[in-house]
Amino acid sequence: MKPSKRDLEDTIKEKVAPLLDETMEKSWGFTIPKVGNDITDQLKEAHLSIYVPLDLSFQEAKKFFKKEFLKKELKVHLGNISQLAKTLGLNRRSIHRTIKDLEINVNELREERDTLERSQEELINQTIKRSLEHYKGIIQKEKMAKMYEALPNLSRNIAKFIPHQDWTWKEAEKEFEKQFFKHALKQNQGKISETAHQIGIRIETLHRKVKRLELDRNNL
Repeated sequence: MKPSKRDLEDTIKEKVAPLLDETMEKSWGFTIPKVGNDITDQLKEAHLSIYVPLDLSFQEAKKFFKKEFLKKELKVHLGNISQLAKTLGLNRRSIHRTIKDLEINVNELREERDTLERSQEELINQTIKRSLEHYKGIIQKEKMAKMYEALPNLSRNIAKFIPHQDWTWKEAEKEFEKQFFKHALKQNQGKISETAHQIGIRIETLHRKVKRLELDRNNL
């Protein structure tokens, strides 16, 4: 059964938040609730377990996302196309065509399945680092360095609790677009024309995306 959003939120609240507090206490000598909340909020948004460089154009980022998402799911399903097709809500022919278009080596992925846990840990590590960047001017440099030193172990422990979620192809694409456009709009203070120019799409297209994804430009 696919873990629900509620399952993920409960896991983060009951398992992950205490780990963050413990690491802050050891690294800084105190905890900052806002830091913990910021990190857990980001971890909730990172549940697709795909790290996409957000400085790419929309088309480049979407292609990158599709490839990394499909590679990860192929590893999870041990390269079983029939099983994967059922999970993604696609037919086998569509998956084979996408694998070919994205130049994915399925046999290689079957051999690399043991790297799946490490990729999850790296995603969590990168997510926490991005959240901590906002506090560099507030937390003493020495204390922040201790926190960074603790991240590998912290990420490893968090990865043990956050479950893998099965997504259909449409769900995954929608979630990617939501995160990508939210980030791009935030960089441009919610301005449509500047954002569209930066990510290489038409203004009209971005307007439609914002409406369909129900993004609030005044609350990014």
